[in-house]
Amino acid sequence: MELKQSIKDTLGRPMRDLRISVTDRCNFRCPYCMPAEIYGERYQFLPQAQILTFEETTRLTRIFVKLGVNKLRLTGGEPLVRTEVEKLVGMLAKVPGAEDITLTTNGYLLEQKAQALKDAGLQRITVSLDSLNNETFARMNGRGYGTERVLAGIRKAQEVGLWPIKLNCVVMRGVNENDIVDLARHFKGTGVIVRFIEYMDVGNLNGWKLDQVVPAREIVDRISAVFPLEPIDRNYVGEVAERWRYVDGTGEVGVIASVTQPFCANCTRARLSTDGKLFTCLFGTTGKDLKTPMRAGASDDELEALIRGTWGTRTDRYSEMRAALTEKPKKKIEMFQIGG
Repeated sequence: MELKQSIKDTLGRPMRDLRISVTDRCNFRCPYCMPAEIYGERYQFLPQAQILTFEETTRLTRIFVKLGVNKLRLTGGEPLVRTEVEKLVGMLAKVPGAEDITLTTNGYLLEQKAQALKDAGLQRITVSLDSLNNETFARMNGRGYGTERVLAGIRKAQEVGLWPIKLNCVVMRGVNENDIVDLARHFKGTGVIVRFIEYMDVGNLNGWKLDQVVPAREIVDRISAVFPLEPIDRNYVGEVAERWRYVDGTGEVGVIASVTQPFCANCTRARLSTDGKLFTCLFGTTGKDLKTPMRAGASDDELEALIRGTWGTRTDRYSEMRAALTEKPKKKIEMFQIGG
């Protein structure tokens, strides 16, 4: 398939990355994403018929790649709860032009899935781990789980060659900011890249307040006071993490400062929701429905036109406008529906 030049939005941002949410379900109930008091046992998630099939996801992905996407990331919810998700990985791995295929997981099922994912063509993986302290971690995952299974999953991913491994930690004031240095210490020298993420106002139900945000600058200062750091360049235009390496050469950490240092100007990410809607922002309010026309018989050219029209008219830059919008909050898509 001949690849076309990447389409650009109204601010000149190309579409390079596609985040694919394969399920809206999750086995955790993290308070910043899917708080247990809202998403309890009676919460109704999407019925199977409304979720994109693997074939539908692959078909849409081929079109996105034709329009310039070269990086694919599977998300959720928790993608490893989707039955036989490794089959989808194998299908996506055969899409010409998909140069980088990765997956973000909470790691709870990773030990048993890592080999199958690697064999299917997954190249690398990102694991979410908000604390090494079992009490804090149990509170933050909302299920009372300890860290043992997540750490075992990380070790298994290393063993099978899902590399490099990135580890995401959402930092919340008064919850886990005192665990930052311990997390950095544990993975320093292992090759695992820990990335600390400012607590964001994703969705509508996590009770976000600005005073719960631990700024990226403070995170870096806390680590550097114990293990001196120095800044290094981003790997590519559009990379969201600000990179810092240990002065002693034993690795690096990253900080994602969506709140205090917005990076909307370089955002190249499109998001495909579990039910087949295209979102152009993590904080989006509505998505462009691709599933309905596809199931109604739309051709690839017609679906391509829908994607072109949606991205080509894109104007969003929520994080840069957050201060004003916080005064008049808008209803946003929930993060578990389109991934992080």
